[in-house]
Amino acid sequence: MKFVLIIGVMLAVVSPAHADFQDGWAASLRGDYATAMQEWLPLAEQGDAKAQNNLGFLYNFGRGVAQDYAEAAKWYRLAAEQGNANAQYNLGVFYEQGRGVAQDTAEATKWYSLAAEQGNANAKNNLGTLSGQGQSVTQDAAGQNNPGTLSGQGQSVTQDAAGQNNPGTLSGQGQSVTQDAAEAAKWHRLAAEQGDAKAQFNLGTMYYAGQGVAQDYAEAAKWYRLAAEQGDGDAQYNLSIMYANGQGVAQDYAEAVKWYRLAAEQGDANAQNNLGTMYRQGQGVAQNYVEAVKWYRLAAEQGDGDAQYNLGVLYEQGQGVAQNYVEAVKWYRLAAERGFPNAQYNLGGMYYAGQGIRQDHLRAYMWFDINGLSGNEDSVKILDKIAKRMTSADISTAQELARECVRKNYKGC
Repeated sequence: MKFVLIIGVMLAVVSPAHADFQDGWAASLRGDYATAMQEWLPLAEQGDAKAQNNLGFLYNFGRGVAQDYAEAAKWYRLAAEQGNANAQYNLGVFYEQGRGVAQDTAEATKWYSLAAEQGNANAKNNLGTLSGQGQSVTQDAAGQNNPGTLSGQGQSVTQDAAGQNNPGTLSGQGQSVTQDAAEAAKWHRLAAEQGDAKAQFNLGTMYYAGQGVAQDYAEAAKWYRLAAEQGDGDAQYNLSIMYANGQGVAQDYAEAVKWYRLAAEQGDANAQNNLGTMYRQGQGVAQNYVEAVKWYRLAAEQGDGDAQYNLGVLYEQGQGVAQNYVEAVKWYRLAAERGFPNAQYNLGGMYYAGQGIRQDHLRAYMWFDINGLSGNEDSVKILDKIAKRMTSADISTAQELARECVRKNYKGC
């Protein structure tokens, strides 16, 4: 969520009260929030809405004062009741999150609506999400809530910056289960047309999924591009998927690589994994296994199962890295524990061959038995082959190990 700190318009002739407000703003820019509090408190107590909103901000984040959500809500409310749009938005956030007040979606909607009627883009976007989901989950580029933005004279300075999806899956899918999709689309569009990147991303996702609007991949790509050009990592990733698949745009692997890279450099694990695959396959870039390893590793270290599996394959085959079966087993196991069938299959093979780990027919049988549940006929054939090297008691033990592993959600097998 973004909380907004307001600065007044500078005048040629500055009144004493306005001078105090500007002195407070100047102090806040220096990080001297205690002085900002001293300058703004008298103004806020006299009813200055901008100063009241800013006091709410200081209490919200504990800047120059002890953090106190209830006190923040008090000052936001005083400013909001005077019609201050940013305070109305901030109070809406408080009601939505239950911060300093009892959580109340109806109250959140009320204050967001008042702010939106004055043109507040953040409020419009949140109204769109509330309409679409029954609750608002405004995210930054990495998919995490962004808890504060200072806004001054039309400029925003983010104070706290920032899915995990399968490769080829758009960020945001499954996140817009609509209760009133058309209403959601309306509010997202209003905010998107004001240039709000997250609203542009949300509107793109609605066009992609056909929620609240007719499905239109070209429109989805249009809105994703607008958000992506503002640096929204989710939009960059989704736009790259559309270029890779030729949805709404002509298929263009080079463009896909461009947007994957931008999202990957922001730390998006899916983009990192997909960029690794583009390097591995030589799509949109010259084939380069070393680069593939680099990007797979970055995603794998974030816990991306696809990347863990892919990195295991490169270690097993010695592509882009020195062949290392122990490392291959390590990465296969991590992906297998996340439930990735291909990793479970390959891990079974490593146990069967004794590569990178002590040969163990019981564990090999276990992993192939688990993989067979995914419908892989090759696993069934291999099980017959392994069974010929095992006693009936061993097979029963291995089958019980497989059942226990599934019960444990593949962890510690």
